[in-house]
Amino acid sequence: MLTDKIYQDYVTALKAKNKQKSEFLSFVRAAFKNKSIELKKDSLSDDEILAVLKTQKKRLQDTKDSVASSKRQDLIEQAEREITILNEYLPKAMDESELIEIIDKVIQETGASSPKDMGAVMKEVIARSAGRADSKKISEIVKTKLIS
Repeated sequence: MLTDKIYQDYVTALKAKNKQKSEFLSFVRAAFKNKSIELKKDSLSDDEILAVLKTQKKRLQDTKDSVASSKRQDLIEQAEREITILNEYLPKAMDESELIEIIDKVIQETGASSPKDMGAVMKEVIARSAGRADSKKISEIVKTKLIS
């Protein structure tokens, strides 16, 4: 399970005295615990863990974007390091050509022809991409294809 791998990496970081990684993985493990309490479960499935990791990555990306305007390089670098750590546990991102292929198939199968069909197309593409594509990117491509 993914939680076991994260725990092992946490212990390894502690033993190696890698303070930044161990603190961040501790924070991630706390997010898992909070989610399991929220869902009233003893343990989370890998899909639920991936959802927590994606949420954390989005939060870090938003932090990085908002800090960029203040020119605090130390905070930007910290966010980038933490995003790099999270990427170790997230599935490899789908390349754009593969994503466009999925979008084209879904548009053809659903018969979508205008922007009002975007919701149905988005729902199906997100399901087929299995979390390997950013929903913002999916939205941009779907919107472009349905408008043209």
